[in-house]
Amino acid sequence: MKFAICQELFEDTSWAEQCRIIADVGYTGIEVAPFSISDDLAHISAATLSEMKNTASDHGLEIIGLHWLLAKTNGLYLTSPNVDVRAATVEYLKLLADTCAALGGRVLVFGSPQQRNLLPGVTTEQAMDFAADVFRAAMPTFQERDVVLCMEPLTTKETDFVNTCADAVSLMQMVDSPSFILHQDVKAMLGAESDSVPELIHRHSDICGHFHVNDTNLLGPGMGETDYHPILKALLDVSYQGWVSVEVFDYSPGAEKIAKKSMDYLQQVLGDLSAS
Repeated sequence: MKFAICQELFEDTSWAEQCRIIADVGYTGIEVAPFSISDDLAHISAATLSEMKNTASDHGLEIIGLHWLLAKTNGLYLTSPNVDVRAATVEYLKLLADTCAALGGRVLVFGSPQQRNLLPGVTTEQAMDFAADVFRAAMPTFQERDVVLCMEPLTTKETDFVNTCADAVSLMQMVDSPSFILHQDVKAMLGAESDSVPELIHRHSDICGHFHVNDTNLLGPGMGETDYHPILKALLDVSYQGWVSVEVFDYSPGAEKIAKKSMDYLQQVLGDLSAS
């Protein structure tokens, strides 16, 4: 099983130091938030992205992709009724696909709840149409770059658009592209779904391209009440081949402590499963 970590919790640490710490803890993948690279991604040079990729590689890490895709942007919105806003969002997604490929990554996770909430007067059905239009327009670039966009269901605490795996599947069917697939997040599934996480893993194993691990307390696996034995067992049972990436939202214990406790717990669970 391949473990990665989302690096934005190392917010005040240099890229090289992030890579060193993450590799020393035992991860082999690093997942990047675009805003941590630059607030003007369009003007980041190919040389800078190549240097990031090489630095990660020097530490034995693979940059697996991007998430928080629209966070800290202006004028972009997935479900806007404004045609120009949606067109700008398409162009930014294409830029992100280019950036991801240049970094050597393959997955881009579309969460960005604040840029997909239903706007006043927009129905869920209209929002689905708007979102599908945006994603369909971006897909040729994703296919050309050999990267995939993974739709992330989130709880109603975070957004009122695409809350369950079933919602994401409906949107995927509208977009109808092999480059647009499902993302599953443990915290989100625990907070939004009536079925268990293992059930959802089994049900959507053929379309899930990426997996985030965390807890409902916003910390990492092993730092809350969630038992990961049935979750990792389900991933093993379906022969999941993607990355299992730690994503946290409460950075207060410190980035290095969170990274280590999460990795130690995940490895402990794998050990327990192999011994059982």
